Amino acid sequence: MKISDLDLYALEDIESSDHPSDFIKRDNYFILILRLPYVSSSVEIRSYAYLIEQDTVYSYNREQKRIEEFGTLSNLQQLLEKKIERLIGAIKEYHINIDELEESLLDDTIKKDFMQKWLGFKKDVSLINRLMFHATIVIDLFVAHIKKEYPGNFDTHALDDLREEASRVRDLAKAAVEKLDYLYDFYRAKVDEKMNTTVYYLTIISAIFLPLTLVTGFFGMNTGGLPFMEDNFGTWKVVGISLVLEILFLIPFLYLSRGKRA
Repeated sequence: MKISDLDLYALEDIESSDHPSDFIKRDNYFILILRLPYVSSSVEIRSYAYLIEQDTVYSYNREQKRIEEFGTLSNLQQLLEKKIERLIGAIKEYHINIDELEESLLDDTIKKDFMQKWLGFKKDVSLINRLMFHATIVIDLFVAHIKKEYPGNFDTHALDDLREEASRVRDLAKAAVEKLDYLYDFYRAKVDEKMNTTVYYLTIISAIFLPLTLVTGFFGMNTGGLPFMEDNFGTWKVVGISLVLEILFLIPFLYLSRGKRA
């Protein structure tokens, strides 16, 4: 197969690394485009374009812009199985890391980098889920076409395994996204609870100093006729008044606060 054998639209599709996963039929050949996640230290997007003519598979080299013979459909099936199996191992590793985040929440041993880890996992598994959603549909079409066009030439169980494994990656990624959403809600609830406790204690402190501020402001006015100015025990009487005001203010405040927290 040569580039000249392709129509303009097909050539544009395989040349674009941003083209979504797709299965394109032509009269004499068909095209399989897969955008799959590749997990290393982070998640990368790798695009593959294959052209299938009869039982011969060709790959498109985007760097050199040429069509290269790859092998048979069986070779392509085995290659895809290896890529999917690698993805299954990677997404399982994400689940292990997400479980560790959950345990830190349940044990109340949340670390400062919790949200940083959460955002990293969310970004990665969401990308895997999005890519595999489209790739799974295309792989289903690819497998169905092979079964129809080449009946008896392939191990149907192997083809079904390929389709199931691709669906498993998609489902595992979706489950990871849903679990991360649940963990975020759980995390926000714990943070809000701590914030409410802090605000509660700050309110108590403010309530303690409010009567004292009132008494201090009243007796600190530079006006004549203030009570206890000539009294030798005036200071102690003011202290007594402050204590009485504290008690009168705090008793109903604490009672109402306990009722709300209960």
